[in-house]
Amino acid sequence: MAAATAQKINERFQSFVNGLNDRYEPHVRQHLAKVYMVLGSTAAATTVGALCQMRGFLDLGVLAAVATLFLVLGLHFYKDNGKNYRTRLTMLYAFGFLSGQTMGPLLAYVSHINPAIIITALTGTFVTFLSLSLAALLAEQGKYLFLGGILVSVVNTMALLSLFNMLFQSYVVQVTQLYVGVFVMAAFIVYDTQNIVQKCRHGNRDVVQHALDLFFDVLSMFRRLLIILTQKEERKQNERRRRN
Repeated sequence: MAAATAQKINERFQSFVNGLNDRYEPHVRQHLAKVYMVLGSTAAATTVGALCQMRGFLDLGVLAAVATLFLVLGLHFYKDNGKNYRTRLTMLYAFGFLSGQTMGPLLAYVSHINPAIIITALTGTFVTFLSLSLAALLAEQGKYLFLGGILVSVVNTMALLSLFNMLFQSYVVQVTQLYVGVFVMAAFIVYDTQNIVQKCRHGNRDVVQHALDLFFDVLSMFRRLLIILTQKEERKQNERRRRN
């Protein structure tokens, strides 16, 4: 029984791989592989940055937030010219590390409430990213590119609401933005995946920028899931205290 199940899984996996091979050209597959490798290593740098902050080995504080802004601007204006890959890759890893530094205080707070929340948020983010990436790759080519304009409009609207909410401090608006933000980031994963393929086919093989686009999506989703799950856990703990 176990051998038959393993064989079926292997056959389905081979069918899936063959489907991707038939759908995408070799240079596109190679580009995607590089993008996902760089994305994974950037996430590792983020983990190191967060651990350094939480353990007290290195805490850059506000400097980390300022530095991330400069690095993003630097990556935007210091375009890929075919010769500066290593420099831009180093900038991306630095951005990942400093993003971890900025996430450190939130992670420390969540760990104090319930450390399991971090694992749950990580698992949810990974499964969502994997599922949506595969869905985008297996869908009709360019099918979801129309989402770009819609998503930018939604993000701009959410930014304006955030500014207004700094004055009104509405809990409903805050919670709504968190949940809507998760769905927006999920849609961005689908859009960015297909957009990367489209750009690669048109000659844009900027691995660093494409990995940065996906990293933004993943980090934003993870942060929102952390906050949502933490708020739920806090409500549960408050209810228990009231009963006792």
